[in-house]
Amino acid sequence: AFNAGADAVYLAGKFFGARAFAGNFETDELVAALNYAHLHGKKIYLTLNTLIKEKEFKEIYQYVLPFYQNGLDGVIVQDMGLVSYLQKCFPGLPIHASTQMTVNHKDSALFLKNLGIERVVPSRELSVEELQEIKNTGIEVETFIHGALCYCYSGQCLFSSYLGKRSGNRGKCAQPCRLPYEVTIHNELQRKGEY
Repeated sequence: AFNAGADAVYLAGKFFGARAFAGNFETDELVAALNYAHLHGKKIYLTLNTLIKEKEFKEIYQYVLPFYQNGLDGVIVQDMGLVSYLQKCFPGLPIHASTQMTVNHKDSALFLKNLGIERVVPSRELSVEELQEIKNTGIEVETFIHGALCYCYSGQCLFSSYLGKRSGNRGKCAQPCRLPYEVTIHNELQRKGEY
């Protein structure tokens, strides 16, 4: 990514990232990536963009510590409780609000800005005008220009967890919304295309 001109990348480690089944990085690989990035004037942000269970908070500290000690440039999060925890345990660590936080209005952006969030990734469904209103709050805005668009509003979906016991909010979405479906109305099958 850096060789292609990126000035920063989001990377996931083995835990708490929204793509649990990807070939995510080991701790030593992430530390090496941080050193490489900083040597070349680039930045690395860690994805912590899943909902965190109460029992997992004690694991977060040990997980993030080696990255923080090696100059991690920031984290992207979904869980509001994690924002407070990270601010307390890792002072000065920049925090970005993931699209899963459903920032879809300027008041949401202002609320997060007042909490110390530096950047928001707003809901993917917003218009350019709505994005401009959020940007006018003074918070940094990063937005999707390409990629998968969840069937539901910016990933706020429970379909996968109900249907297949794999939650998108835990990084394990089975993407059932992308399977072929048929529509039945009043016990009569009505074909509405493949999906």
